[in-house]
Parts: sequence; C-alpha cells; structure tokens
Amino acid sequence: MVKACILGIEGTRLSQRERAFIQEADPLGLILFARNCESPDQVRGLTQDLRGVSGRGDAPVLIDQEGGRVARLTPPHWRAAPPAAAFGALYQEDPEAGRRAARLNARLIGAELGGLGINVDCAPVLDLPGPGADPIIGDRAFAADPATVAELGRAFRAGLNDAGVLAVIKHIPGHGRADADSHLALPRVDCPREELSAADFQPFRALAQGEAPRPWAMTAHVVFEALDRERPATLSATVIDEAIRRDIGFDGILITDDLSMRALEGPVCARAAAAIAAGCDLTLHCNGKLDEMTEVAAGTPEISPQAAARLGASLGALPAPRAIDATADEAELRSLFARSARRAG
Repeated sequence: MVKACILGIEGTRLSQRERAFIQEADPLGLILFARNCESPDQVRGLTQDLRGVSGRGDAPVLIDQEGGRVARLTPPHWRAAPPAAAFGALYQEDPEAGRRAARLNARLIGAELGGLGINVDCAPVLDLPGPGADPIIGDRAFAADPATVAELGRAFRAGLNDAGVLAVIKHIPGHGRADADSHLALPRVDCPREELSAADFQPFRALAQGEAPRPWAMTAHVVFEALDRERPATLSATVIDEAIRRDIGFDGILITDDLSMRALEGPVCARAAAAIAAGCDLTLHCNGKLDEMTEVAAGTPEISPQAAARLGASLGALPAPRAIDATADEAELRSLFARSARRAG
C-alpha cells in the first residue's frame, strides 16, 4: 500500500539503493531540488523513471518553483521568473495588470514544469511579512496586505492550473510573522488569535474556497502561542483542527514542510508519526539522505481513505493543459512590467 509521504532523492539519477527503497516503501510521490536538475532531457527522464519504479503513472512529482530566490530550475535551461513581491508592487499601481502578470508568470512556470513531468508546484507563498520578522519570507511574499495576497495568489494558482499543474499554498496558517528561519530554528509568533484570523489566515481562507481543483497546503513549522504554546503548527492537532480546517476552512491535502528542518526536534520517524497524528495528510522529507528517508517511511502510515479522497479531488480535477504560446505570454509579461517602469519614470 502507498505510504503517505513525499520524499527527495540524492542526485540526477536514481541509484540502485534508491530504486530498491522506492519499490519497497512505495512513497506517494517525490520532490525535486536543484541537485536533481541539470537539463530538460535529464529531468524528463528522471520523472519518467521515478514513476516507472513506483509503478504508478500518476504519482505526484513536486518542486519548489516560486520564482526569485526560490527556484530549483534556473537559467540557462529555464526562465528566471521574478519574485512574488514584484507582482505585488505592480498590483499596487494597476490591480488588473498585477493579476494578469501573476497569472502569465505562473502559466509560464507551469508550462515548463508540465513539459518535464512535474505536476505539483510548491507555490504560491501566501504569507504576510510582519514587522521585525525574520527575512526568510521577504520578497517571496506578494505583499503585506491580505486582500492583495489573496488576489495575486488566486491568479498564480489559476496560471498553474492553465498548464495542468497543481498549486501548493504555503505556509499555512502563516509564516510571515515568524521570528526565526524555520530551516535553522523553531520560530514563535505571539499574536492574538483574532488578529491572526483577520489578517494572516485571510489569504489561505480565500484560496481554500472557490473552484476545483483545490490546491494542496504546506504547513508552517511555527509555534502560534495563542493556539498552542508547545507545538508548531505541523505537529499541533489544535492548530490543524481549529485554525486550518475550521477557521480557514481548508479541506484539501495538507502536507508538512520538510521534516528535516531544524525547527523540529527528535528522530525524523517520530516527527513523521506526530505530523500524521496531528492531522496532516502527507509528510515531506527533502534532503535525499536515504537513511533518513527510510526512517520517515517507517514513521509514516499508509495513506488514509480521507487523504486518498482529498488527493483524488485535487489531482483528479486538474484540467488538461491549455495550449500555451510561451513566446506571446513572455512578451505580454515584459510589456506589463515595462509600462509600469515607464509610469514610474
């Protein structure tokens, strides 16, 4: 039976040990990083190989391709997309141009991913940067205004869907106020629940509603003291049930952020088990270390019937990719930013 985990691999090709592990553990899918991507032909071959080894042609293959400083696919083989903040700045001048640019940009990203066999993009970031927060989010966020982020997040998701790629909104219920980089330490947010609900939760709430396919959502390794003073959202049944599922109203696939990040403590097998027990649908492990992957698989149960239904309602509802004229879309995107620059000048 399929394990409820998404795992990384070490290099640009599957090793024999990785093949044997995937066949035995049967993770739901895999995630790619820059270390796995050297050329279009190589990435296409890798995604085909991953699905062949798993025996499931529909196995999810994920990547973090936000644009800006978080991009696993980079020049010269792939386009350098702007950071999210560039679309927020354009939106402030001209909301329609900002929405259109965000959709075009995501459609171009999605077309590149779809052509490589990647069907899930861990984007857009819906976090609201807070005053005095750690800069880990920074220009990865569209803006600090919830309504702006919701509008641009919807446009980005629609652009990915145009290309037949599913979005993962992150980092639910919000990483923007965090006082530390969760890759390195456990952040804490001391903010009243009412303020979190009215601001930070709002973009996630906006994208939790609307038409199919429902996006996935990635958790924040952040302690929200107004909700659970002990456990980060990823491991907190209180945050997942009360904030994510009820207040925000998110009923889609909930996947952890990377379990190997230093915000979390203890063996990775225990982290995986705790995340699923708290209410996450899937665990995520990214560093490609086979010994840790084996532990994560051991700590992660088979995908639950509820998670399987959510999975079918997301990937199963993805539309067929539209015919995309990348040259025309790139030209229009450049034109939108050029008009903004002329106005500013």
